[in-house]
Amino acid sequence: MPKARPRAYDTAWFPKFMRIAGRVHVAVYRATGGLVGRRFHIGSAWLRGVPVCLFTTTGRKTGRRRTMPLLYMRDGDRVIVVASQAGLPGHPQWYRNLQADPHVEVQIGRERHAMRARTADDAERAELWPRLLGVYRDFDDYQRWAGDRVIPVVVCEPVRERPGAQRHRRGDATARGDGAAQGNGAV
Repeated sequence: MPKARPRAYDTAWFPKFMRIAGRVHVAVYRATGGLVGRRFHIGSAWLRGVPVCLFTTTGRKTGRRRTMPLLYMRDGDRVIVVASQAGLPGHPQWYRNLQADPHVEVQIGRERHAMRARTADDAERAELWPRLLGVYRDFDDYQRWAGDRVIPVVVCEPVRERPGAQRHRRGDATARGDGAAQGNGAV
């Protein structure tokens, strides 16, 4: 039986709560190298948990690096994330940022990966969506709650380092970002 959309989603405090929760999650994940915060245990993921990565984009207006925790699925060397924003009617800010600049950083545990993100086309989404529901079946409720908004599936592919490009190093200010989470911290 489908779940009803939580009333809390429509309150003024919910987006603020999610930003704060996202910032705390990012800080704890980074401090422990993903030992704490690497699995999300809520909703359909209560018992087994769903893997969480740290996803960093560049703000389209500010140019500042923004990091948020997102659920993910591995697909070979690709990382798949979902711009669900827990079924809210608008796209999360991190998704709007990657539309402006598709170069992202994905941290899984202590490993950081430079990646290029793109929205899955209709055929890819049709292939990936059932697999994503196998990872976290609440995505199905989120899609229903989102109304007319088709929740984007984002495919992140490894970027091979370009000659002369500087690699992100642990402790580098640009690699750290500012830890500000935008939109829904979960997905």
